[in-house]
Amino acid sequence: MRLRSLAAVTTMAVLSIASYVAIAQAPAANMSFFVTSANPKGGNLGGLAGADALCQSLARAAGAGGKTWRAYLSTSTVDAKTRIGNGPWYNFKGERIAVNVADLHSANNKISAATSLTEKGTTPNYLAGNPPTPVAQPLQHDIMTGTNEDGTKNADTCRDWTVANATQKRCSATPIVWGAIRA
Repeated sequence: MRLRSLAAVTTMAVLSIASYVAIAQAPAANMSFFVTSANPKGGNLGGLAGADALCQSLARAAGAGGKTWRAYLSTSTVDAKTRIGNGPWYNFKGERIAVNVADLHSANNKISAATSLTEKGTTPNYLAGNPPTPVAQPLQHDIMTGTNEDGTKNADTCRDWTVANATQKRCSATPIVWGAIRA
């Protein structure tokens, strides 16, 4: 009888610890911004639709798929700031990074190495400082958005996220979608 009680208590303790770990790794309910943790496709993301689908898939796998996610990317005809809703935006931990679009694109935003978390709650190995810059080699990702600091488009869009080859050097890298933002 004591052996069964000990086994039951041990089992409950293990389940409690496992539940705590699972809860500790779940995104905050208000998460509305993350830096993507993976992109195996290089610059060819399948256009904005493919990039959005990647963000949605990563969010779903992390337990935040019940929202509409959009990649923070511009194209030759679309500004990133027009695709992302009005805010506010919160990271994996529920920390506010920006109140609205103007705040997101100002020096007031709270985007830093500490707040630029992936959908898994991890810090990419290339971010440190404010603005975030590489800290480790080899870099896991090249950050590409095709977007200027004010949220408007620039020319570096890997042909609207449809090219991943050596003819456009940056597009052959494995870019990260800088921020997936709930629309």
